[in-house]
Amino acid sequence: MPEVYVGTIVLVALGVILLAVVFSFIPLGLWIAAYAAGVPVGFITLIGMRLRRVPPARIVNPLIKATKAGLQLDVNTLEAHYLAGGNVDRVVDALIAAQRAAIPLPFERAAAIDLAGRDVLQAVQMSVNPRVIETPIVAAVAKDGIELRAKARVTVRANIDRLVGGAGEDTVIARVGEGIVTTIGSAADHKAVLENPDTISRTVLAKGLDAGTAFEILSIDIADVDVGKNIGAQLETDRAEADKRIAQAKAEERRAMAVAREQEMKALVQEMQAKVVEAEAEVPKALAEALRAGRIGVLDYYQLKNILADTAMREALSRLGKPEEEPGSPPSRQE
Repeated sequence: MPEVYVGTIVLVALGVILLAVVFSFIPLGLWIAAYAAGVPVGFITLIGMRLRRVPPARIVNPLIKATKAGLQLDVNTLEAHYLAGGNVDRVVDALIAAQRAAIPLPFERAAAIDLAGRDVLQAVQMSVNPRVIETPIVAAVAKDGIELRAKARVTVRANIDRLVGGAGEDTVIARVGEGIVTTIGSAADHKAVLENPDTISRTVLAKGLDAGTAFEILSIDIADVDVGKNIGAQLETDRAEADKRIAQAKAEERRAMAVAREQEMKALVQEMQAKVVEAEAEVPKALAEALRAGRIGVLDYYQLKNILADTAMREALSRLGKPEEEPGSPPSRQE
């Protein structure tokens, strides 16, 4: 009898352990919840998810939610999306939101948007409730040279069909900024832009800036327009300053050339004076040679000396009664 009791206890323990292992491997509670919600999910399917390392709750709970919302989805489709790296719960929520908002969104497109890295639920919500994007301050210069600083608010709605492969918010902001710069730059007077800032929004909106983007631009509103610097006057001032510097450089170049020319002339004069002194030094030698050779006589020599003395006397008499002039000053002209 004791041996029978021991065997029974061992069998019961093995059964309990076996049931614990089975219930830990098969989510019985999840299976019951799915069965109660009218979503038939078999034990073999749940075991297959465990073997494929797919958390059954990540698939069954969104499937229950989709079934209750009236969506026709199956386990294999959701599991395939999960294995591809997608967010099953977010895709199902987006499908439910799109169904309630009467937005045509098949599961394949929603899964593609999710796998592309975009928030498909946020995109659906943005399609229902448009979003306002505020651009940074855009500076542009009108034709009269006055700078204007404008800020715009762009109301956009997500375009579900262009979410895959479409440009993002940065492209929209860049295009709107480019349109603002073009509109202000083509204005003849900055006052016209200040009086009618709606011309900027109309012109920019007419350019179709949402082409190739994941959004549809509903409106562009100019939030603020401020007057900046007088760029035209500043450019003219800079140009005048540059011209003045160029003229000063040219004048300095001419002065340097004049100074160099003056130095050259002084050097030439000194050279000629040196030659004159050298020539004057040769005169006594020439006279002595002429006297020895008999080409001139003694009387001729004395006559030459008398002429030189008479000339010196006349120059001395002509300077009598005149104020003494400083050396190096030009001779005064007689009245």
